[in-house]
Amino acid sequence: MQHRATASIGCWSLATEPALIDARGLKCPLPVLKLEKMLDGLPKGNALTVLATDPMAAIDIPLYCRQRGHRCDATSEGDVLRFDIVVG
Repeated sequence: MQHRATASIGCWSLATEPALIDARGLKCPLPVLKLEKMLDGLPKGNALTVLATDPMAAIDIPLYCRQRGHRCDATSEGDVLRFDIVVG
């Protein structure tokens, strides 16, 4: 289980970096299934980053987010696709 850095403000803790799904090397539909599972536990406004290498993720992840009201910004570096998602 990956631990995220948090900042404490009184009795509240705020995540300082987004949750990360490393789906590099996984083929469709696994990146979207991993995304769906993690989104189930995140409240509205939280950020999540997905890294993937399957070219179909460039279509599937933004479509999934658009259909469910999440913001998705996609970038790539080499063969790695990066999706920065904010839960809507």
